[in-house]
Amino acid sequence: MRQLLLAVSLLLLSPLMWSCEKKHQDTRREKIDLLVVNASIYTVDSSFTVAEAMAIKNGLIVATGERKELEQRYDAQNIYDAGGHFVFPGFYDAHCHFIGYAQTLAQADLVGAASPQEVIERLKAFRKQNPDLPWLLGRGWDQNDWSDKSFPDRRLLDEAFPDIPVFLTRIDGHAAWVNTKALQEAALLQARKVEGGSIRLRPDGSPSGILIDNAVDLVERHIPPMSREMLSKLLLKAQQNCFAVGLTTLSDAGLPLEHIRLLDSLQQSGSLRMRLYVMASATPENIAFFRKNGRIKTDRLNVRSFKIYADGALGSRGAFLLAPYHDAPGERGFLLQSEAALDKLYSQIAGMGFQANTHCIGDAANRTVLRLYAKYLKGNERWRIEHAQVVQPEDLTYFRKYGIIPSVQPTHATSDMYWAESRLGKERLAFAYAYKSLLDAAGLLALGTDFPVERISPFLTFYAALSRKDLNGFPPEGFLPEQALSRRDILKGMTIWAAYANFEENERGSLEAGKQADFIVIDRDLMKVEAADIPEAKVLATFIGGEQVYSAENEK
Repeated sequence: MRQLLLAVSLLLLSPLMWSCEKKHQDTRREKIDLLVVNASIYTVDSSFTVAEAMAIKNGLIVATGERKELEQRYDAQNIYDAGGHFVFPGFYDAHCHFIGYAQTLAQADLVGAASPQEVIERLKAFRKQNPDLPWLLGRGWDQNDWSDKSFPDRRLLDEAFPDIPVFLTRIDGHAAWVNTKALQEAALLQARKVEGGSIRLRPDGSPSGILIDNAVDLVERHIPPMSREMLSKLLLKAQQNCFAVGLTTLSDAGLPLEHIRLLDSLQQSGSLRMRLYVMASATPENIAFFRKNGRIKTDRLNVRSFKIYADGALGSRGAFLLAPYHDAPGERGFLLQSEAALDKLYSQIAGMGFQANTHCIGDAANRTVLRLYAKYLKGNERWRIEHAQVVQPEDLTYFRKYGIIPSVQPTHATSDMYWAESRLGKERLAFAYAYKSLLDAAGLLALGTDFPVERISPFLTFYAALSRKDLNGFPPEGFLPEQALSRRDILKGMTIWAAYANFEENERGSLEAGKQADFIVIDRDLMKVEAADIPEAKVLATFIGGEQVYSAENEK
């Protein structure tokens, strides 16, 4: 009887004992802010692990792993169910122009205009919507898209807009098409030589209205500056556009101090949440400021580098080549400043412990800068070549030997492929847009878009690097297909390698414990879907520091 009573007592007590034990276990579970579940999470760690769940606390990743394990270990205030979709580290754009892109949102969009006449029609429509502008501004024209591929003349703009200065930036940002009134504002109606640039002339010797590289500045400096209030408004709009395509960190390639201060103030106020790695323009004023004050480093702003321009662009024949252009035997392009001036800049930057990031397109520009870099690099300075568009094979050895990072933009290859051979010739084309060769030489690549030169979508970067085709699937075999990159290397170039290029690999670039919880949720698996499906990928959610900054649901 006593045994029976004891058994009954134990049965009655066991739920209470289990409840107490469970309560004790719950108190031992670590409290976290967010648990991401029901996902395929590409961590991009050293083993390229794919996890099911991710725990986040105070903006940092606590752990990744199996859902069941993390649910047992953590008590989450919020749970994000990814619905079986795919999570990637927030994408970097390793070379872009964020402020420049924001400014274009208040200009006429000329990208894809098929003729000068279409440019005029778009400008008329834009001016009708914006009748009180002091200057008529536009960006994106490209004479290589026209049946007549010669540069246009100011006469066309004069006929349509005789009463307002017109300034139209070419797609590459290294040339401008202006009207007579704009030339008058800059006192440029007489021909003159420009170091590191040119004013294209008519047969009669008068300016045609086409300005190349440094000549662009002679007119651009007369355009009334955008107000701080307007630029701030446009930056927030640009930020949201970037979040919508999965960008969480941007490397803005070349800014004056006033713009750096504006970005910092917007971030400090909490309105600008985008993380930014800013390359300061290598002006005497900027160099003096940072020599005195050192680097800027906050949770969202990192300024420790200078942007230098060695040459111009291939499309406007400003890129500096070792041999003449195939389609212009009398031209080789030019350095935008002398080799001695570049050497002096690198000497100053090396002495400050800053990173040098130099725009180099032509093979002569790349060779010149690589050899100058070699004079100053001794260890882990991580100096970069931006674009590295045409590099002779014998110059590739500099990248690994001196730890130089190639920062490239895969959509440049698929944008330029229609006319690149006419500029370079078949033999030299083999050394252009050679991303696989650069990767083999350097061991890593930082990938970006150069927006607004190209569209902001990183999915187009991924597609172009993988397929080497345009959005119509041309050419069927790919443009220089031997230079295509693997999916894994592309993803690294958009995440951990780009972070490394910014000295940020210990902060983000992969989804690992201790790193900032910057991640995106995508509707398809970029690592497995057909290449043709990649450009159509949709971002469902974007998170920065564990906080959701974009939701596709809210955009409907």
